[in-house]
Amino acid sequence: MCNILTKQNYFQYEDLQYIQEDGLAMGAPTSSFFSEIYLQYLESTKIFDILLKYHIIRYFRYVDDILTVYKNEVMNIQEELDSFNNITPTMPFTMEEEVNNKINLLDITISKVDYKIPFNMYRKPTATDIIPNDSCHPPEQKLAAIRCLIISLSTYPMNETNKRKKKCNIIKQILYNNKCDVKILNEITHTTDTQTQNEIKLKKKGGGAKFTCVG
Repeated sequence: MCNILTKQNYFQYEDLQYIQEDGLAMGAPTSSFFSEIYLQYLESTKIFDILLKYHIIRYFRYVDDILTVYKNEVMNIQEELDSFNNITPTMPFTMEEEVNNKINLLDITISKVDYKIPFNMYRKPTATDIIPNDSCHPPEQKLAAIRCLIISLSTYPMNETNKRKKKCNIIKQILYNNKCDVKILNEITHTTDTQTQNEIKLKKKGGGAKFTCVG
């Protein structure tokens, strides 16, 4: 079954049919599953040795986005990138270094300020906005996108000033761009905050956290 899913990747463009020689089918339900298995395999067999070789202080990964923490004086970041690319030449890694003590990862900006690491909300220039209010999508789907932005503000470790600023400058602008009533923001925020507080109470009643190592 695995061989069929990874080898028989066909697609059609206009009137011609093609077979994909490398990689997984884009958009297939199984692709994310196999990608995670492969990346975990690389981490246990190849990447771990690279981290030791270059004295990487911290290594974090979410799906295919990797964040590493290192010291300039003890390693060469370009050599580390070359080592990553030597693992799988058909799957090249790219690198983005911090600029002005800041770096963007997923939808947050990580900064270094006075020996602290504050976070802020980040949206890519190519990021699309929420579903327009005048579309034919169900209301639940439109509200889910707005609620996701609010939850991000509630759960990310940002200071209150940044939260308020981002709520005004980003979420309200997104609502305005998509013909949504800005008043709905306060209603969803109140509901979301209540749900978050209830979840925190349930977690506290459940006892301390447990950690499991999976090898």
